[in-house]
Amino acid sequence: MTTTSRPAPAISLIGAPTDVGASRRGASMGPEALRVAGLAAALQGLGRQVLDGGDLSGPANPLGPVQAGYRHLDEVIAWNRAVYRATLASLGAGQLPVLLGGDHSVAIGSISAVARHCRERGQRLRVLWLDAHADVNVGETTPSGNLHGMPVSCLCGLGPEALATLGGPQPALLPSELRQIGLRSVDPAEKLELRQLGIEAYDMRFIDEHGMAETLRRALAGLDEHTHLHVSLDADFLDPDIAPGVGTAVPGGPGYREAQLCMEMVADTGRLGSLDVVELNPACDVRNQTAECLVAMIESLLGKSVLLR
Repeated sequence: MTTTSRPAPAISLIGAPTDVGASRRGASMGPEALRVAGLAAALQGLGRQVLDGGDLSGPANPLGPVQAGYRHLDEVIAWNRAVYRATLASLGAGQLPVLLGGDHSVAIGSISAVARHCRERGQRLRVLWLDAHADVNVGETTPSGNLHGMPVSCLCGLGPEALATLGGPQPALLPSELRQIGLRSVDPAEKLELRQLGIEAYDMRFIDEHGMAETLRRALAGLDEHTHLHVSLDADFLDPDIAPGVGTAVPGGPGYREAQLCMEMVADTGRLGSLDVVELNPACDVRNQTAECLVAMIESLLGKSVLLR
């Protein structure tokens, strides 16, 4: 008896050129910087079909003040509705959506779509949140009002109703479906929220003490053929020595090889079904260094390796 493996799904690039969720401008240029760094060609080099539908459109950054705990709430809602529709359409077409951000608030739309897709198909969901920040602030605790610091809380049902119910009346994520890796800048109120929600979080101290391999073994434990794995990769997950092009750089993150190991172990599961790449800020970068580094990370997430494994 012979068995045939299913072809790898086409990769759909979805650009979300916005920085309305942040106070520092520049992340809106992230999608084009990734294209300039050769993302599509790199993925085609892995034998994958790449469909680049260009960039979504949405409201401009109004540079407005904080209102009732949130800055640019209406604009963030509009962008996330566009991201939600595009991601859901990509998944429905059997593709692997790769969201090119944009600030991290756009992950509300992408993950809400992924969660709905999984519910409709009876799949389990696991989300890896690779980030220096916990992103679990709420309007009452945020020191800035910037919604790129709140996507996790919105996805868990704690944010403004329009964002917390983007994919339906129930929260997109259960805290048990989320794993946070690389944390090293967490606000005091966020520390309490993480504990109350019971989110499994691995900060840089844990990684320093136990290593990236053990961290990923724990974060990926329990995946099976019924699990959809989503990775939300914030560029500031990486140490600023290798990825300076971010608006909220925090020293002490994973170096190049450590980060590559993380990506390769995710790829080894064979379960990656969707991806966010966010918070790349070319205005803070050096000769597109961070975009090129992210392209290398994305290649590894999608199966590039030194040897056949």
